[in-house]
Amino acid sequence: PRQPAKTLWYDRPRYVYLEFCVEDSTDVKVVIEDQRLVFSCRNADGVEFYNEINLYARVNSKDSREKRSDRSITCFMRKWKEKVAWPRITKENIKPAWLSVDFDNWRDWEGDEEVERAMVEQYAEV
Repeated sequence: PRQPAKTLWYDRPRYVYLEFCVEDSTDVKVVIEDQRLVFSCRNADGVEFYNEINLYARVNSKDSREKRSDRSITCFMRKWKEKVAWPRITKENIKPAWLSVDFDNWRDWEGDEEVERAMVEQYAEV
């Protein structure tokens, strides 16, 4: 039986970020489409995780990527319309139980573009 992974998300001027919290993931698959993201993987115990998110707005699927660590898989997706805040990550105005805002990374955008550029460059090097 599949189950959804606990997911954190946060918003930035250029990108929107999703973090799927699965430790020691294997068989990670991330499909990013213009308005949809599909994530799946297994954990060390062989439990299968699956999340499908219809995105609030359009993203540039070609300029989106993911990074895996021992603790989680982070996806960042380039917004089609930059500098437009996303009030939520899902198209539907309902909050799934497995989805939360990542308040540690949620900041005002004031002067945030340099920070974001540095973050993206750091991801790109991995």
